Amino acid sequence: MCLHDHTSAPKPQGELPRRGILAGAAALAGISVAGIAAQLASAPAALADNAQSGPNYPGRPLSTQALIIEGGTVVDPKTGDAVADGVVVLDGGKVAAVGTRDETRKAVAAVANRARRLNASGKWVLPGLVDAHVHANALADARALLQGGATSVRSGSSTFYQDIALAALPSWAPGLSPRMTPAGLFVSPDQGDSLLADPDLAPLATLSGGVTEPQDLAYLTRINLKRGAEVIKTRANPRAGLPEQDPRELVYNVDQLGAIVKAAKGAGVLCHAYSAEGIDGAVRAGVRSIEHGVFMTERTIQEMARRGTFFTPTMDAITSMARSSNPILAARGTEYTPILQAAVRAAKDAGVTIVAGTDSFGTDVTPIGTEARLLAEAGLTPLEALQAATTNAARLLGRGDSVGRLVRGSMADVVVVDADPLTDGSALEKVSTVIAQGAVVRTNL
Repeated sequence: MCLHDHTSAPKPQGELPRRGILAGAAALAGISVAGIAAQLASAPAALADNAQSGPNYPGRPLSTQALIIEGGTVVDPKTGDAVADGVVVLDGGKVAAVGTRDETRKAVAAVANRARRLNASGKWVLPGLVDAHVHANALADARALLQGGATSVRSGSSTFYQDIALAALPSWAPGLSPRMTPAGLFVSPDQGDSLLADPDLAPLATLSGGVTEPQDLAYLTRINLKRGAEVIKTRANPRAGLPEQDPRELVYNVDQLGAIVKAAKGAGVLCHAYSAEGIDGAVRAGVRSIEHGVFMTERTIQEMARRGTFFTPTMDAITSMARSSNPILAARGTEYTPILQAAVRAAKDAGVTIVAGTDSFGTDVTPIGTEARLLAEAGLTPLEALQAATTNAARLLGRGDSVGRLVRGSMADVVVVDADPLTDGSALEKVSTVIAQGAVVRTNL
């Protein structure tokens, strides 16, 4: 049975209140008024009231204190240029100035009497890092991602729209969550308890074979978009991390994936894919990015380059299986690691854009710097690995230069590291300071 077997396929209800969806997701994520208050009590003292207010809430969003980060080597991932003894000025949630001391003199003077100064001498100053594949379902998850330097993330789906709720937080409470590009629910055959996330999902419970027919896939995709998803997550194959599943079996073919892409109406579709057939079908269906992508063929890589399809290898998620106590997973990790490394090198050589994504789930977070190091070990240069976690990922998310670079007008997201990211592939693991949305999340400066 599928939805289009009915007399008329239901449409998502026009206005299930967004604040109801977000409130429910927030509750499931462990977010409450008391919880947010507790978080803010430990937030930087610099946070103060802002003149703006939301449409349905009488309070005001928090604002951040101006910051001057000086003395470090400021790196531009796009060009590889570096400014020794550089200065970055943050004000009003944006980069007000960046460059040499002389170039930033006026901007520093404008905020000097109200700014906090951070001395980054002997360190390297970078834009906040981007993790293009995470599963964050709670405040604790968001906090762990920030601690590792990921100030912007793309969701690989959540169970009850928690990622959509998390996406709303930075506008109100800077530094509480990374900038989130939410995916909503996983477009997959078995929705399980996720059916309880939304009354419009109730018709899907009638499908004995799960969500597989093109019109049903389109229906679930439209619900996600209606509730605030900015990207759509689906799959071509089962999970490699579950020993009872075979990641080379086909879940959705090119026609099914094409129905999802069409219904997404321009929202990027990220596709979990392992097998050669699954990856090829996803690329030909028009997905925006391939996630995992172990068994890529040369022909598919060339097609990805032609179409501009991004590649998120999730290196740590694959390589870490080799250390599993489960013999099936350990064997997969051992077998898949060199194959995936070769795929990364072939994709690089073909001109496919590679982005960093950890596939972190919950509080079991792999720092995005570890993913960058593994990409460098697979064959990227340190600069290319840095770009995978900054400019490339920002482009995938449609953020342009507002994320992934420190330029005038870009977002006030900064990471300070203890090693040179232009020569050391492990530098992004050595994070000493994280600033998200202009709020100091952690620092030892």
